[in-house]
Amino acid sequence: MLNRENVLKPVVLLTISAVIISFSSILVKVSHVPSTVSAFYRVCFGSFFLICACIAGKEFKKRSLKNNFLAVLCGLFFAFDLWAWHSSIQYVGPGLATILANCQVFVLSVVGFLVFKEKISLKFVLSLPMAFVGLFMIIGLDFEKLSPQYRTGILLGLATAAFYSMFLLLLRKIQSDKNDFSLFYYLMLLSVSCSVFLGGEIYLTGASFAIPDFSSLLALLCLGLFIQTLAWVVISNSLPKVRASHAGLILLMQPALSFVWDVIFFDRQTGIFAWAGLVIVLLAIYLGMIGKAKTS
Repeated sequence: MLNRENVLKPVVLLTISAVIISFSSILVKVSHVPSTVSAFYRVCFGSFFLICACIAGKEFKKRSLKNNFLAVLCGLFFAFDLWAWHSSIQYVGPGLATILANCQVFVLSVVGFLVFKEKISLKFVLSLPMAFVGLFMIIGLDFEKLSPQYRTGILLGLATAAFYSMFLLLLRKIQSDKNDFSLFYYLMLLSVSCSVFLGGEIYLTGASFAIPDFSSLLALLCLGLFIQTLAWVVISNSLPKVRASHAGLILLMQPALSFVWDVIFFDRQTGIFAWAGLVIVLLAIYLGMIGKAKTS
């Protein structure tokens, strides 16, 4: 009974966090600020909450110089990731932008095969064409007929997947150092670094940091507290305690619900053909997750 409760709690926490994160693209959309500005405030406010957590947990102590550098580099790739994803949301909507970003599972597997000599499983081989078919069903078969803005949004969504994959690879490298790793500290450091990079980009381009109204401030605060801090920490803590197949299914709630919220809140026009495409893409992503083979 005790073991069952210990397993159930991480599953419940992971599920709640996946639901919370599914609203992240919606919050970006309703923040009514430029994409880079919303990304900046997400990590800026998140950094504040994470600094408070580090102070409370006495996490500020001497750390590995190498891991500190990797965390800053993580922040750079996360800045690229957020910039591309937040921009994609403005062009193609929260649902499709999130689906495209979750294609990072394919990028990670290909990198694992080419760089780390990991084997490619049959499930992964099957998942790739499924993902392309599903995406074409959602987007439309004739890419040339799409507006330039929509095509840009699709490319930015795919760029998000690539940047996020690099971010995850660097974060895993930091996590592999069991003697030095501190979840709150390194999430804080990469968030601070990310906010500096994004803030610098806003300043250099002459854009405004202004938050137009209270509803925008509330949306940005929610991004920082619930998405960048709480959900991130809970998912990072819960994932190692949940079976990979179960975790894969639970995490699929994020892109699936983001698409549903897009339809409900922003009246995204989606026919039966596109809904079928969504199911195929989600199934492909799931196969890609559980189809990752162990290093040979």
